[in-house]
Amino acid sequence: MVWNPAGPGAPTDIAASFVSSRASRRVLFITSEISDYVQTGGLGEVSAALPRALRTLCDTRVLIPGYRQVLDRHGPVHEIARLPAAGGLPSCGLGRIRTADGLIIYIVLSKELYDRPGGPYLDPHGLDWADNDIRFARLSLAAADMAMGVGDPNWKPDNLHLNDWPSALASGYVQWRGGRTPSLLTIHNLAYQGVFDPVRLKTLAIPESAYKIEGVEFYGKLSFLKAGVYYASHLTTVSSTYAEEITTPEFGCGLHGLLAERSRQGRLTGILNGIDESWDTTQHKEEHDPDAARWKGRHADYVRGAFGLAFSRGPLFAIISRLVHQKGVDLALEAAESIVENGGQLVVTGQGESHFEDGMRELAGRHKGNVGVRIGFDGAEARAMFAGSDFLLMPSRFEPCGLSQMYAQKFGSLPIATRTGGLADTIEDGRTGFLFGAPTTGGLQSAVRRAFDTFGSGRRLSEMRRAAMAMRFDWRESASRYTDIYAGKADRSAASV
Repeated sequence: MVWNPAGPGAPTDIAASFVSSRASRRVLFITSEISDYVQTGGLGEVSAALPRALRTLCDTRVLIPGYRQVLDRHGPVHEIARLPAAGGLPSCGLGRIRTADGLIIYIVLSKELYDRPGGPYLDPHGLDWADNDIRFARLSLAAADMAMGVGDPNWKPDNLHLNDWPSALASGYVQWRGGRTPSLLTIHNLAYQGVFDPVRLKTLAIPESAYKIEGVEFYGKLSFLKAGVYYASHLTTVSSTYAEEITTPEFGCGLHGLLAERSRQGRLTGILNGIDESWDTTQHKEEHDPDAARWKGRHADYVRGAFGLAFSRGPLFAIISRLVHQKGVDLALEAAESIVENGGQLVVTGQGESHFEDGMRELAGRHKGNVGVRIGFDGAEARAMFAGSDFLLMPSRFEPCGLSQMYAQKFGSLPIATRTGGLADTIEDGRTGFLFGAPTTGGLQSAVRRAFDTFGSGRRLSEMRRAAMAMRFDWRESASRYTDIYAGKADRSAASV
């Protein structure tokens, strides 16, 4: 076993407990989804990209549940260890695989918990799995087991990197067992907290003493995310603006007081997500067609054909989003009427709440030839929409980071978005896109009018497209900032936002 300075006997100060060498640091990245196998949102993309970016700086490995999608891809997975049961959490196997590009992934092997149809969180009927608390407590406990030296006999993490509520309990399990492995919790979306009945404490192997305000209690319930926020050594979220917003009652989802305290302690940092290099096609465009207008036009014609739209010289708007209240879909539905009235067209892809899906279908029915809607999601089709559209609508009520606005800019599609979270941090108003204040129909329509005005000025449109396509959203700087936090170098005198 490799000696671990962050193990038992190490100093109690969190910063001092980190090992000093970046190159030798061992980081376990725990996630409930990864786009290599299963994905429901941005977390899956981040979980695939960030650990790979971190590998140049430290020995980063991933821990995921053994979903059916994972096992189907790999077939039988060799079990390298058996992790013990605790409370009502069953024992499970620990498997290890290596991806084609060399990323090591550990898999929590439990047929009864993970080998089932449906998605990571929902059954085939779209309902939460009734045992989600056990399923993700087992994932968290597996991470804690590995931090305590139970797991891979040849590898023990120096740091745990937790992601959202499904793995947040790991920080508590480590502390309740007397461990000292530091943990970093990244909050991708504070609105999802993993809240359960406190009668489940014993089943989840959570000590009764932890059910208090300074612990896992959350307004009379048990919250996985609250546990992570309280017990983790450091918190990050996925943009600087969102890190500030979640310390306020409006965006803090009931945790703003604790988050504000962590910010004052210098233990809350905003680190912007990046996007995969495959989205950066600027050089390809310039080499094959120096006239961006012609390049965009060809892709726009393809998208119009794919969605059954009429030929048009007007602007093409796109919505590529989950169709949920958070994303301001109701605002977009209202703005769509004025878009069509003014000679624009709209293409939509996504799925979500049934009344929004129905609203989009009805919109397309009223404006045949000018509005095209595809309920569902296809990655290749989404790329074509980014490439062919002139403007992307993102009127989100809140947006921790957002990825679509980054993808859009790399393809010269100018985002029209609320000035919130990562949207405010990645869009330069009037230069690479259009921002508006409060998420209202009036605010969105005002920004849409600005977009129409820009479209009418060929020179201005070309300038903004070039500026948007030149934006950099790679993972290198973000990965470096994470490794600084692993090494205990985050500023603890003030919030690092």
